[in-house]
Amino acid sequence: MMLLTGISVNVWAAPDSPVDKSIQPVDVLSVESDDSGASHSDTYVERVTNSAWEEKVPLEGFYDDPFQVSIFNPQHGEDKDRLWSQTKSVFIYGFGVAGFIALLPDDISNWDKQGKLLQKWGNNVAEGPVWDRDVFWINYIGHPYAGGIYYQVARKSGYRQWDAFVYSALMSTFYWEYGIEAFAETPSIQDLVVTPVLGWGLGEWMFQKEREIRLGGGKVWGSEGLGTFSLWMLDPVDSLGRGVNQLFNREIFRAGTGFVNYRTNVIQSEGEAGLLHENQWQVQMHFQFGDGKPLRSTPVPQYYQFSKDPIDYSMVGIGLGSGYAWLDDVWQVEDDPYGEFSIGLYFTNRYSARLNYARAHYKQLSNGEDLTYENYSLSGQYYFRSESDFRPYVTLGIGEMLRDQDRDLKSFYSHGGVGLHMKLNNNLAIQTDIARYFSTRLDTQEDIFRFSVIYRLGKGNWY
Repeated sequence: MMLLTGISVNVWAAPDSPVDKSIQPVDVLSVESDDSGASHSDTYVERVTNSAWEEKVPLEGFYDDPFQVSIFNPQHGEDKDRLWSQTKSVFIYGFGVAGFIALLPDDISNWDKQGKLLQKWGNNVAEGPVWDRDVFWINYIGHPYAGGIYYQVARKSGYRQWDAFVYSALMSTFYWEYGIEAFAETPSIQDLVVTPVLGWGLGEWMFQKEREIRLGGGKVWGSEGLGTFSLWMLDPVDSLGRGVNQLFNREIFRAGTGFVNYRTNVIQSEGEAGLLHENQWQVQMHFQFGDGKPLRSTPVPQYYQFSKDPIDYSMVGIGLGSGYAWLDDVWQVEDDPYGEFSIGLYFTNRYSARLNYARAHYKQLSNGEDLTYENYSLSGQYYFRSESDFRPYVTLGIGEMLRDQDRDLKSFYSHGGVGLHMKLNNNLAIQTDIARYFSTRLDTQEDIFRFSVIYRLGKGNWY
């Protein structure tokens, strides 16, 4: 008979109580022995490595500067060793993903597979970024999913949502767009934005959904098979890491996930001085007994559900609308409406940044044939009357216009304008603005009016 004992000691205080920041959850090393008392140190036992920001106790005043970044200088118990270990695994797995994409037909991947790799990489980096023509499911399903995977790596290493988003942005930009993918195609404007921004919302959903499944016994719709598949899809990096560790019978990557739900009771009592709050400290011990078969689990950490962090994925806004363009005479087309969508980060009630894309088919005055008009821009907004539901704003940005999807016929432009943001509820708002676009290449000026409905993820515009 084999006996496995594992002791997990977690110490915490009631909410809002003073906590010694030197106190951290401790996992006492598991010990294996058989009936003779001999130890088996050569048997790999999977352990839990994930943690959550909600477990941490940030330094006093930390949220006074909510957009500070801790990725490179963690000071609040974030697990930088796990982050680095999982980052190395992402680098390794990424080459497998690149190999899969390279096998796809050229009309799907749009990868150029001819020529010398280093020369192509240099040319592509110098040319980009550009608006790519990848199929919809790659740009708006595949890339957000990849962003969510990057996000999970940091989020499950104990970093807050903002740090996990920054990590995802860095990985998607320098590891993928300007790294692996630049060997095959020019970096993409929309991928640089869509991957981390939509990946933030999707990644947090993946983080919470994984927890929900694990707290439900690892089943989906009553099926353990669907549960296992879902957990793999929600965090393939961690799942592959566990598989590699088991294959080599040692911890190659810091991988392993588990959650336990709990409730904290605040002890209150009436005293001579009024209502008293007592700080309760709890020590939890967990024991496991085996029947001789190798065990692949260890005590799992507590999951703290609440955080005072004001920055979360509610900052992400998706817009859909239309507009009307009064184009310069050089275009020689009839003025007409167009459709538009946007992806934005609404940092506060005073500042936001958006990626806008507009497209229309206009009639050429010379021959009556259709001309495809596109423009895309990166812009920033400054809002007045920040406490009001009706906030006028000014916007400035840069971008490009394209004619007939031909990059040789594109023109760089800058633009500026004014608008009005009307909040309907926490998740929905209407934005309308008018802006003038100045083209440098064609020496043109266009006036554009647009109207958009903005949907904010999560809690939305709650602050």
